Amino acid sequence: MNPHSRTVSVLQPDEATDHIRGPASAPVTLIEYGDFECPACCQAYGAVNILRAHFGDQLRFVFRHFPLREVHPHAELAAEASEATGAQGKFWPMYDLLFSHAQHLKEKHLLDHAAQIGLDMARWRNEMADHVYLQRVQEHVLGGRHLGVRSTPAFYVNGVFTDVSFGLQHLHDAVDKALLQRG
Repeated sequence: MNPHSRTVSVLQPDEATDHIRGPASAPVTLIEYGDFECPACCQAYGAVNILRAHFGDQLRFVFRHFPLREVHPHAELAAEASEATGAQGKFWPMYDLLFSHAQHLKEKHLLDHAAQIGLDMARWRNEMADHVYLQRVQEHVLGGRHLGVRSTPAFYVNGVFTDVSFGLQHLHDAVDKALLQRG
């Protein structure tokens, strides 16, 4: 497989390992590499919710983990917690809680969040203790690194990197442009 085809495959949502909101038939796919402890990702969380509401079924959103462990010491464990929660079919409620309470990501907080969602807590605790989902988090990170992701949030609109360092309006504009190109 040549390196280009590897990049293309990384940018294809995978129903088995990705967390996806929106229909597969949506003309625009937005992939985010994010970190639950990242202040810029918390801002992007609100913007993505607005985009999803605005574009509706025209937009499919994919969230992938990219915890920046060097600067966000709780991000990787929070990513694992979201995966353990996702294994019980409740990734998105945990995603919402983690971004809404990004300053509360220590182990005791993650436990409280999981209990609030109504999970099988014995299973969740065991999976967290065994780091069952650490490999999946690390696979997301490796995919992001392959694409050249170095910071979060990193967004791809229909496979094209979209720089939001000068404001999240660029994301809205990129989705608009992608829709016009499809139209």
